[in-house]
Formats: sequence, C-alpha cells, structure tokens
Amino acid sequence: MRYNVTHVTEYRYREPVPLGHSIVRLKPRQMDRQELLAHSLELTPNPIVRNERIDFFGNPVTWFSLQEPHDRLRIISRSTVEVKPLDLSTGFGWPAWDHVARQLQDWDPELLDAKQFLFDSPHVVTDVELAEYARSSFAPGRPLLDCVTELNERIYNDFTFDIEMTTIGTPIVEVLHHRHGVCQDFAHLQIGCLRSLGLAARYVSGYLNTAPPEEEARLVGADASHAWVSVFFPELGWIDFDPTNGLLPTDGHIAVGWARDYSDISPVRGVVVGGSRHWLNVSVDVEPVSAAG
Repeated sequence: MRYNVTHVTEYRYREPVPLGHSIVRLKPRQMDRQELLAHSLELTPNPIVRNERIDFFGNPVTWFSLQEPHDRLRIISRSTVEVKPLDLSTGFGWPAWDHVARQLQDWDPELLDAKQFLFDSPHVVTDVELAEYARSSFAPGRPLLDCVTELNERIYNDFTFDIEMTTIGTPIVEVLHHRHGVCQDFAHLQIGCLRSLGLAARYVSGYLNTAPPEEEARLVGADASHAWVSVFFPELGWIDFDPTNGLLPTDGHIAVGWARDYSDISPVRGVVVGGSRHWLNVSVDVEPVSAAG
C-alpha cells in the first residue's frame, strides 16, 4: 500500500523567542518492507543553520537553529511511502522463548545489535512485576512468536486507551497498576515485560493508516504519531507487534524509526531561549494512495 503522510507541528509563543535549537525525526526509514519514495521538510521561519545526519540507531535526523526573534515555529513533514504486507515464513522453525533468552546471554558478535535492546533505558526499567505479568504467556519451551502474540493481545484486552491518565514520564510499573494509558505507554510496558524476561525489544515510532477499509474498525491511535514494539528473533530478524491494537503490524503501519524508547526517537525536541508560555498543536494525516503493484 502506498501512502502520503503529512505531519504538521506548530509551536506558538507568548513572547518572541530570540534563539531556538531543534532536532526533528520525521523522515520515514528505508527498510525491507518499506520504501521511501519522497520526503520534504518545510520549516517556518527558515533556519539560518540546518543539517542532516543519521543517528546511532540509523534513523534520519534534521537539526536546525533559529537565531532571529520568532513568535511561532511551524514544521511540515511530507512523505510518500510504500509499505509491503507482512509475510511470516511458514518454513521457519520458530524458537522457544527461553532458548532465545539464553542465546542473547551468550557472546556472539552477530547478536551485538540485538543485545543493546536488552537493557534498561530512560523510559523502560526492568522490574519483577513486569516479568510476573508477562510470565503467564511464556511457558517453558513455548515458541517466542506465540508468547509475544499472546502478551500483545493481553495488553490490548487488559488496558484502556486513555489520553488523560498518563504523561510521557509516567513509570511503566504505574501504568501496569492502573491499566490506563496511550500507545507510548503500552509500547514501553510491553518492552519492559520482554526485557524483564531477557528478550530484546525495541520501540518503533511511526503512523497508522487513518482510513482502513470500510468493513474494518478504525485503529486506535490513528491521526497522530503512533508507537509499537519490535522483537528480535535469531536467524530471522525483527518482528513488529502493536499492543495498542492487539495485532501484528502489516501494511497499515508506517515506521519513521526505532530506538530503545521514546526518549531516543521523539518526533520533535529542542530548547529555546525566552518565549514565556507556549502552545503546541500537532496534526497528522495518512492518506492511502494506491495498492502496491
């Protein structure tokens, strides 16, 4: 499926800001199932300094500096992306989850990239309570795909999508207790559960198809940035899971990038001098264009 994605971020300041530095991660990644066909980033005011780079995790990053007084900042990202459906190998021998956890403890240079997603990160701290919540889905010897699929569905069924209950700083153990949150919370929660069992999991930031087929229900989190989880399978690679919607992402999810957690991959972040109070408005539009040929 091909999509046109428009992501608009606007800051308005009570008083003019004389200096501001920003980092933007809004350019979708090029990957096996996803092809970036076009991308543009429009900045108003036009910055005096603007640089492009690739971050530690391989995500495209734009850094810019505004060095003249301005009372608003408008960032418009436009992308055309083609996403292929998920095709899980039917001939693959799915490994047991506990075998994978043991593998990830061994010294194997081919697993170094996955190992960095085993450890605590700013928003995901491993905890015995997270391991206990996950464990009923992880019987000894059970295939990892079955375990994570069940955990994914349990989070979907056990937790309520609620934009009022949490902030990005809410600890995931607190989310586990009150069972309310948004996609970032549920992604962090699932990652915490998996890392607490010794499995490698990373945070994926992106978008959802906001106009599903007429006979299908609209997915939670559409018309905004979305977050989901990717889990490492030795000899196969990474497979995505969306706990907010209880499904495996296929061609309706568009990935911008991935990292340890939200702190590494937030769409826009920065610092300003002055400005007093500010207001933020974000809008996202994902328009299906055509089916991939």
